[in-house]
Amino acid sequence: MKILWLAFEGTWHVLLAGLILGAGLPTLFALGVRSLSMGTRGDPARRPSLLGKVIAGLCFAVVLLAVLAGIATIVAHGLGVQLSFDGIIPVFTSR
Repeated sequence: MKILWLAFEGTWHVLLAGLILGAGLPTLFALGVRSLSMGTRGDPARRPSLLGKVIAGLCFAVVLLAVLAGIATIVAHGLGVQLSFDGIIPVFTSR
């Protein structure tokens, strides 16, 4: 029974990561693009509002950091080192 529970627990982690990365990041990127149209009222000649630019910048920064963390994880695995996120800054440590 314990093996079955461990399998379900691992499946839940994979499902959650898939939802966050597979649907969450594209949704966040789309929110950033959409926020760039705040204050334009559909007129392409008008500039977006400051609030829209700030929201878009935050959305794009989160997406960029997630992509960079994914690339760093792949590169670390290929080089035989481990990437740990113990603090705020990710650290490469040898295995």
